Amino acid sequence: MLAKTYASAVFGIDAAIITIEVDMGKGINFSLVGLPDNAVKESKQRVESAIKHMGYKWPRYRIVINMAPADIRKEGSAYDLPFAIGILAASEQLNPEKLEDYLLMGELSLDGSIHPVKGILPIAIEARKQGFKGFILPKENAREAAVVDKFNVYGVDSLLEVIRFLNGEISLEPTYVDTRKEFFNNLNNYEVDLLDVKGQENVKRALEIAAAGGHNLIMVGPPGAGKTMLAKRLPTIIPPLSLHEALETTKIHSVAGHLQKDSSLVTQRPYRSPHHTVSDIALVGGGSYPQPGEISLAHNGVLFLDELPEFKRTVLEVLRQPLEDRCITISRSKYTVDYPASFMLVASMNPCPCGYYNHPEKECLCGAGIVQKYLNRISGPLLDRIDIHIEVVPVPFSKLSEMRKSESSEVVRQRTSAARAIQEERFVDYPGIHCNAQMSSSILQRICTIDQEGAAILKTAMERLGLSARAYDRILKVSRTIADLDGKKEIEPAHLAEAIQYRSLDRENWAG
Repeated sequence: MLAKTYASAVFGIDAAIITIEVDMGKGINFSLVGLPDNAVKESKQRVESAIKHMGYKWPRYRIVINMAPADIRKEGSAYDLPFAIGILAASEQLNPEKLEDYLLMGELSLDGSIHPVKGILPIAIEARKQGFKGFILPKENAREAAVVDKFNVYGVDSLLEVIRFLNGEISLEPTYVDTRKEFFNNLNNYEVDLLDVKGQENVKRALEIAAAGGHNLIMVGPPGAGKTMLAKRLPTIIPPLSLHEALETTKIHSVAGHLQKDSSLVTQRPYRSPHHTVSDIALVGGGSYPQPGEISLAHNGVLFLDELPEFKRTVLEVLRQPLEDRCITISRSKYTVDYPASFMLVASMNPCPCGYYNHPEKECLCGAGIVQKYLNRISGPLLDRIDIHIEVVPVPFSKLSEMRKSESSEVVRQRTSAARAIQEERFVDYPGIHCNAQMSSSILQRICTIDQEGAAILKTAMERLGLSARAYDRILKVSRTIADLDGKKEIEPAHLAEAIQYRSLDRENWAG
């Protein structure tokens, strides 16, 4: 007898429906075809043991399982459940009438219990699109899939539950998640807040500008000045995720298997901080079976690279294309996968190897030329893509001990949200552009116009401070964001003057 069940495979952050065809005939053999990987091939032992522990018989026939379409690579252990149900239906131990109505995914334990799998959200979205009545999956994944509205999601603990449900012996309660309520209730529940930071008002201002315009930022300062502490609080002042952004971010984390148990939506801006020993593939994504890298996990959030010069040169260079295109394409011989990578890059570094160059109290121990050599580890093309350079100085004791509280993240977030709203309205006719940092050179010329006084200030700054030509566009973008925060329609000389001071690393002889 021939039976069909339905499962799914994930490619990038999208899913495709896989038809599991189980055929039984004379003989004793087990064949699995349709480009399965090793984890899929090993399912026979898990499925056989689970069926026996549920009190059913493993059929003594020739079993052929085809995973169609057969030219798509299938990987992982999530096909155990549809295999088991297909085998029971083909051996007439289960009523096959409901099989075409439900998508099945889940890894089986030897005792028949069902373990969670990854990539559930894009699968649920595709299942609803294809017209399935419901999705049967591990209970721990149920809330994740239930984010998809108007779709029945059934979380189960064991194979026996699925068998009895399909045979009509029991009914299952669908899992319900009020997506909008869940989203808005957890939108800004951050564990850290900007008011925890004492002093550093100039750096907080730079962070606010970066958050308002989506600008990349680098902080240069000695150890213990608070660079990491400030970077961790940047997501709290970026305007909140929209529901669309939250769903897109959740899909990426679902595919990577980074969603927590019984979780549903990612409602906070991601913050990723890979160690400087990270490999190229771990950062941008890839592998034999491509997975999202750190830049995709930071999509719609912040990627923080601490001690930037300590990263391998090759690792930093692969960032250049994603920073420009806001996506990463991973190509293999038979297929290509695209992952979104629209993130804010925040980097920090010491000014020199010992960390105390330009320190107000401690003396730098680095020899002549060492400081410049250290800074040269960061290539010009990468630095070109960082809009704001800010020097972080140690906080004096008087600031650390004062009781006066600084502004909270919520107060700053209201200002950055208002500035982003202005930018959304400005770029309504430019698809794919949502903030000032994303402007191309052609758009920049139309939008960032300056008067004669502003042009004179910019010319003087570039000549006297030795600013490079590549700083020109960056200064205009940042000044446009400062004007938006100020509620001004035109870029004023004061806005340009403030933007110019955020190009520290472009100055000639900055490191002596």
